[in-house]
Amino acid sequence: MSGTVLLVDDHTLIRQALRRNLEEFGFTVVAEAADGPSAVAASLRYGPDLILMDVSMPGGDGITATKSIMRADARRRIIVLSMHSDSRTVREAITAGAVGYLPKSSTIDDVVNLMKQILSGDVSLSPEVARAMIDDVEALPAHDLSDRELEVLREVSHGCSTTEVAQRLFISQKTVKNHLAAIYAKLDARDRTEAVIKAVKRGVIDLSEDVD
Repeated sequence: MSGTVLLVDDHTLIRQALRRNLEEFGFTVVAEAADGPSAVAASLRYGPDLILMDVSMPGGDGITATKSIMRADARRRIIVLSMHSDSRTVREAITAGAVGYLPKSSTIDDVVNLMKQILSGDVSLSPEVARAMIDDVEALPAHDLSDRELEVLREVSHGCSTTEVAQRLFISQKTVKNHLAAIYAKLDARDRTEAVIKAVKRGVIDLSEDVD
């Protein structure tokens, strides 16, 4: 799977390295930007499938740029790549509209895998993102999830994609999607991230549990 990409980082060497690696994986880098305002302009001009966004940049930070891009076109999909991994920065990025967040210590495989998941519409949840968002959610009442829905939710909370959940639970991908739809309805959640956050708040799942 390939797609068009906008790279946003104030360090030329990082942009060059990302471009080289992403092009080897079949992605097309349509533009680069070194600050927030330039990123917004490039997003409007090129309409990339994905944007890899740095946070700390002179002349305009990535969080503000993400907000501006999403206001201009909510279809844009932004992954924040940052040297910062504190909960506050993660929360700000996701709240601004980013669909993913990875520290710069991540491998290129981590970045490419997340990009492919986002392009396929099957985004797995990062436990780090969920933990960062939990403090913003108030305590919630008990749940009425079935045993199978709980199993699906636990797998999702550990970062499993729909395909991986299906394989681990020996059910079809369609069944997984049906269970996720039921989970969203029962927890009043819009997506996987919100479902996991609300489930943690209700004590339904524990993000510290080990993955088999």
